[in-house]
Amino acid sequence: MSVADRWIDLLMGCLTRELFCEEEARDVDLSDWAGPGDPAAIRRHLGEQGWRLVTRGADPARRREGRDWPPHAETMVGRLRLEQIRSCVEAVLADGVPGDLVETGVWRGGVCILMRALLEAHGDTERRVWVADSFRGLPPPGPDPHPAEVTTDWSQVEVLAVDADTVRANFARYGLLDERVCFLEGWFADTLPDAPIERVAVLRLDGDMYASTLDALDALYDRVSVGGFVVVDDYGAWPSCRAAVDDFRAAHGIHDELVAVDWTGVHWRRSS
Repeated sequence: MSVADRWIDLLMGCLTRELFCEEEARDVDLSDWAGPGDPAAIRRHLGEQGWRLVTRGADPARRREGRDWPPHAETMVGRLRLEQIRSCVEAVLADGVPGDLVETGVWRGGVCILMRALLEAHGDTERRVWVADSFRGLPPPGPDPHPAEVTTDWSQVEVLAVDADTVRANFARYGLLDERVCFLEGWFADTLPDAPIERVAVLRLDGDMYASTLDALDALYDRVSVGGFVVVDDYGAWPSCRAAVDDFRAAHGIHDELVAVDWTGVHWRRSS
């Protein structure tokens, strides 16, 4: 294994924090507290004393598959989906497929950080990494939501709202923030159609919702080079995301094989 391979492997372990699962601490949810005392009063008293009630450790198998929400990691996608992104990026580099690397929906930026690291490890000095997100969480349901989202509103989930400066700081933590990391801040419908992206070699979709997924495909799919990859994070986890991908592929006559990555991620390689 080369030094570059060792670095990328170590980076993935850090981005997921799978190397430190036994040291991880997360706040205990007292909503189901069955013991004496009022949960709100207990939480308030602990806070006044500067204390936290935490549980230690995380399940490495769940982390590997991206089945938990890490309290500190830069990504929640897990090792398997990071390995898949690595294989896609290395394939387009080896095959000379033109285009930049794009992720729509970045959370804390971990996948984009890995993309930038892979360009560095392979000596690519031209391609850019596009970091597209609202940087304020998921949008509220629209006036005509997809049927699978009628009762779903994740717009108030604070853990999903990571601001752009925090993501920049995460890039900087690994020494990977430079002029080739390009931020697109805002809702996809507003930022992606006119984004100054000429060609795309790897397009990773992690917008969760029907409209967010379709907005990204509508704006960027025509720029994906032949031989490039389209990667979908939420195909298995979110029925509305799956519906958006299936609808788009059907409408555009896309028959490239849809390859499963793990329990939720899929990708296809554009052949024509």
